[in-house]
Amino acid sequence: MGSIDSIANGSEKQALSEEQRTKINEVRASLGPLPDKLVCYSSDASIARYLTARNWNVTKATKMLKETLKWHLEYKPEEIRWDEIAHEAETGKIYRSSYSDKFGRSILVMRPGYENTRSTKGKIRYLVYCMENAILNLPPDQEQMVWLIDFKGFNLSNISIRTAKETADVLQNHYPERLGLAILYNPPKFFEPFWTIAKHLLEPKTCRKVKFVYSDDDNTKKTMEEFFDMDELDCGFGGNNQVGFNISDYAARMKEDDKRMHFIWSQENASSSSVQHETIMTNVSGNSGSDCDKSENGTPGR
Repeated sequence: MGSIDSIANGSEKQALSEEQRTKINEVRASLGPLPDKLVCYSSDASIARYLTARNWNVTKATKMLKETLKWHLEYKPEEIRWDEIAHEAETGKIYRSSYSDKFGRSILVMRPGYENTRSTKGKIRYLVYCMENAILNLPPDQEQMVWLIDFKGFNLSNISIRTAKETADVLQNHYPERLGLAILYNPPKFFEPFWTIAKHLLEPKTCRKVKFVYSDDDNTKKTMEEFFDMDELDCGFGGNNQVGFNISDYAARMKEDDKRMHFIWSQENASSSSVQHETIMTNVSGNSGSDCDKSENGTPGR
């Protein structure tokens, strides 16, 4: 069966086959009535991502999506605000860049060597905030994002199998097919054994999206030129942009995005009822059976 996965540069997608459309409709029917605030999860593209993540198995994709709906109602990722997680961001360990890649994808810059907190729960909550913000800023024709992971300052104390496992669980279970490309920039030799373990926590298709790039290797440096405008790209990744992370400037950007997020989701909440909430909780808990596109009503596509 054909796939709707984006090609490496994220610029093209295969058309859905009739069989795939039928499966999308089957999943949608199995979901039952959704609260208005979650209706974006029933879009074709959203359901297709969950089906793709489960190799187009309707039963498995439906179960996965129902678990995400339950998680969303309980975790409320859209309600996380800057003031709650600002302390996690102080060192610039994760942030959304002010530029996109050549194909319009949001970029999350990650610097694990700049870790500044110990709580796994807090780290995951900040990661979810960053994921939601990256999705909020995707253009209407793009569903995936890019991760730029800089290993400057990274050492053995930054390695946590527990955090890696919980991160993989959240991303793969609730944000399937959101990652288009992950670049690991100058990973140290001692990272290789950790990667050998960590990649077993990931789906094979996710591992294939990971590229190792080294600043002293001309062949891998070409990857950066392929995907990024070098004048925009941070000099820490071999680009020409000398403007580094500034927490004050970033906080101002995030607070503006928080207003957008609140406006979008408050529109949905205004028409959601407690009856709908109880219905979906019953559906996801009682039936076996992560992400949003721009929906027709403007909600960031899941």
